[in-house]
Amino acid sequence: MRLLILGGVAAGTKIAAKFMREDRSAEVVLLNKGDDISYAGCGLPYYIGNVIPKKEQLIVNTPAQYAKLTGVCVHTQTEAVGIDPDKKEVTGVNMATGERICYSYDKLAICTGASPVKPPIKGCDLQNVFFVRTPDDAIRVREAIDTGRIRRAAVVGAGYVGLEVAENLAQRGIQTMVLDMAPHALPGFDGEMAVYAERMLKEADIPVVTGVAVTAIEGDGKAEKIITEKGEYPADLVILSAGIRPNTAFLEGSGIEMVKGAVLTDERGRTNLPDIYAAGDCAMTRHAVTGKRVWSPMGSTANIAGRLVAQNIAGAGIGYRGVLGTAVCKLPGFHAGRTGLTEQQAKAEGFSAVSVITVVDDKAHYYPKAGSFIIKMIADKQTLKLLGVQVFGTGAVDKIVDIAVTGIMLNASLGDLADMDLAYAPPFSTAIHPFTHTLNILMNKINGTFETITPKEFARGGADGYLIVDACMKPSIAGAPYLELTDVEGPVNGLDPNEKILLVCNKGKRAYLLQNRLKYYGYRHTRVLEGGITFNKVEV
Repeated sequence: MRLLILGGVAAGTKIAAKFMREDRSAEVVLLNKGDDISYAGCGLPYYIGNVIPKKEQLIVNTPAQYAKLTGVCVHTQTEAVGIDPDKKEVTGVNMATGERICYSYDKLAICTGASPVKPPIKGCDLQNVFFVRTPDDAIRVREAIDTGRIRRAAVVGAGYVGLEVAENLAQRGIQTMVLDMAPHALPGFDGEMAVYAERMLKEADIPVVTGVAVTAIEGDGKAEKIITEKGEYPADLVILSAGIRPNTAFLEGSGIEMVKGAVLTDERGRTNLPDIYAAGDCAMTRHAVTGKRVWSPMGSTANIAGRLVAQNIAGAGIGYRGVLGTAVCKLPGFHAGRTGLTEQQAKAEGFSAVSVITVVDDKAHYYPKAGSFIIKMIADKQTLKLLGVQVFGTGAVDKIVDIAVTGIMLNASLGDLADMDLAYAPPFSTAIHPFTHTLNILMNKINGTFETITPKEFARGGADGYLIVDACMKPSIAGAPYLELTDVEGPVNGLDPNEKILLVCNKGKRAYLLQNRLKYYGYRHTRVLEGGITFNKVEV
């Protein structure tokens, strides 16, 4: 059998290598438009920041190394420009000579990836305006920085890659800002979580300007300033990270079904045409919770889907359970991770969504460099099914995310996950794991033991009419009466049991303990501000 694969990097090379292991007798041919077929695309921001010192470290395998390792026949500098499904042929063009060559196939895998969106604005072709998609892009950015003439940079796009690039530019001593036309940074996070991240970025001297469209980049031959509908900002270097689109224009007229340029596939990676598969950034997949078609242009998705496609071409018949939008991102001074549905998405999908935001220790508080996780956990109030998690912290946020992924993929309820025997030692975690701690707090909220006002409700005026009471370790909220938890052994002088009271502490724990005491002594209208003053800005 002859398997023809269009595109390398992630899905294409994974399909080719795995299929050769499944059927060594097969002929596998891979066509790739560029010279590099296997590189660390997710490592590019860190090459810009000198975290990865040598450009050679970005190349996982050269075409020759890959061919020798796998037995795949690799044709670089060859772009697929058309498919004839009836003849089972692909037309390719040699980028160096312009020669057109027909490649026959028994099975075809389309893995042509995606390319950066070039905004329709003036000045994109000026010197020192870059995309960050390939090793060559990252090399050019670093070469510009190494001249010593870059002082200020603007990153257009506040997604994961844009923020990672911004962090690495700032580490190089460049004054960096981020602009995005979306309402908030970090797609996939609920609004209040994104606002917190934007605040943290600003404190790290990386301001994020959202809700603003870039209209032009101006300069005398090279970038000097960026123009927006709300003003202009000086920039010697501009990174365009405003999204990507699938490389599928050559499929027009082929009969292959697509949605917004992404190839539609079933759970086995098959397109609507016989013997044609697709995977990676050019293809759609499905959401593991909703079952709906989604686009997941992630390296992890490409590799997982690519492996399954190879097995299915070999006859395995394995269905891909889908994606959760899982992501993790290193930012200046903290990390961000998420998976599953946001609260807003969960409600839109018809779930009876309930959430809690906690500030919990990431390891034993007495251990050196102990920090906190800020976790938002979302579940369905009726079924108690875990739906999603978002987390910030200086520690290993990925372990919180990965536990949540496991639970969601196994359709677990909060009860199923409540008493897991998770790893504990002071350098790594707390005796009650931070994931379990948050889950317990959410369960307390659902059963009414823990009554709260969420940060989103608080920001929208949900505490209007409440007396704010400072329940911190020491007085910390100017103008608010202070109440020491351990002093409350009965009704509090001057505090009306019928008054609406909002208890606010540093993280939420002491306020919860105080609420528990006050309820016992007859205070029926208390609420706790989730996340305390760590997450919220509280003024009286």
